[in-house]
Amino acid sequence: MNTAQNILKDLVGELKSLAKTETVVGAPVPAGEFTIIPISRVTLGVGAGGGAGETEKKSSAGEGGGGGGGIRVLPVALVAVRGGELHVHMLTRTGPLVHSIEKMPEMLERAFDKWAARKEKDKEEKT
Repeated sequence: MNTAQNILKDLVGELKSLAKTETVVGAPVPAGEFTIIPISRVTLGVGAGGGAGETEKKSSAGEGGGGGGGIRVLPVALVAVRGGELHVHMLTRTGPLVHSIEKMPEMLERAFDKWAARKEKDKEEKT
């Protein structure tokens, strides 16, 4: 295997380790009675090259190679789970992201109100 192939193989292996399932479907985040699960799009890009040559006098030879790559993780949706209900909030660069962020305080407030009502009910039952 030549130098460029080795570089490319190593580079792709490293980037694959970053683009795991856990990167696409994020860890669940509890938010009151809701559980929020982030969903992302993962894009990889790689490039590599190499070459070898000799001088005109053939007294020396050279070899070189290089490579580069990148990974992009773009959030595309939030999944909100509450009990047996599941709601998908698509995130785009415009409205839905803003809408979802605007709804979070309302969702958290409702969750807190229900939690407080449950606590009050438990307290009344004890007395």
